[in-house]
Amino acid sequence: MFLRSLALALITCSALAEDQQPSAAAWLNNMIHAMKTLNYQGTVVFVKNGQLDTMVYRHSIVNGVEQERLSSLNSPLREVTRKSSEVSCFFKETSQKIINHHPIDSSFIINLPSDSADLDKLYTLSNVGQESIAMLPAQIVEIKPVDQLRYARKIWIETQHYLPLKTEVYNPDGEILEQVVFTDLKFSNGTEVDAAESQDNANVHIKHIHASQAEPLENAPFILKNWPAGFKTVFFIRNSLQASQKAVDHLLISDGFSTVSVYLEPKTEQGVQGLHSLGMVNSYSKVIADSQITVLGEVPAQTVETIAQGIVLR
Repeated sequence: MFLRSLALALITCSALAEDQQPSAAAWLNNMIHAMKTLNYQGTVVFVKNGQLDTMVYRHSIVNGVEQERLSSLNSPLREVTRKSSEVSCFFKETSQKIINHHPIDSSFIINLPSDSADLDKLYTLSNVGQESIAMLPAQIVEIKPVDQLRYARKIWIETQHYLPLKTEVYNPDGEILEQVVFTDLKFSNGTEVDAAESQDNANVHIKHIHASQAEPLENAPFILKNWPAGFKTVFFIRNSLQASQKAVDHLLISDGFSTVSVYLEPKTEQGVQGLHSLGMVNSYSKVIADSQITVLGEVPAQTVETIAQGIVLR
């Protein structure tokens, strides 16, 4: 009788402990807030398309402006900095610096929704255990899509400060498409990031890329008839000048984690048709009249093809 009572008590205590654990949505909301408000830095490894890239990452809030910086540890030596929506890339070996003025600010580490309020309509969120990453305890949150239009993910969230220590993205067959892993992480008052800002631009060739102002989607010369559930407009830009010096209309849509771009530009002599894939990035191109349409995103091939097939000109 005593052993039976003890077993029941242990089961009850275990159930209560689980009930007191934050939900998966709460872990994500805490992470979203922490990533945007804390000063921290560490070494992060990106594994993508069979390639490994190790970089030093720094994040800070300076005079109320969110900043982050990635500095490569291997060739080609480069440094990428974001100040709110301004992104610059400095190539140390050529002393060239490109500054891109973009109408959106997003993390270098992980795409984030503004909150998790509507995610349960698109993904199933679950707590699936704890592990140690970079010698820090982390809660594992699994994010499974309810359809075949987006990828599944897992995020390892540090349990004290709620920062993401590791992320993995999976294709529909469960294979890993991308990994981002911190090998060390520490917190600061932001002075380390400020010190890195003292770069001498005297001998640096600087090129500015100015994006056009965002416009209402109604101004787009095309219509998306196959609009994927949960995706919302991030911005639409008319005739932005790309690196190729071609004028391109650009629509960016997102469900918070997954983003898709729709590009419209004048058709070349031959035009481009069909599906193209590289790792987790898929694109689908087609020609309508004298326009080249390209749909590109970090989503399954089915998604970009479905969107592209439903595009018509106004």
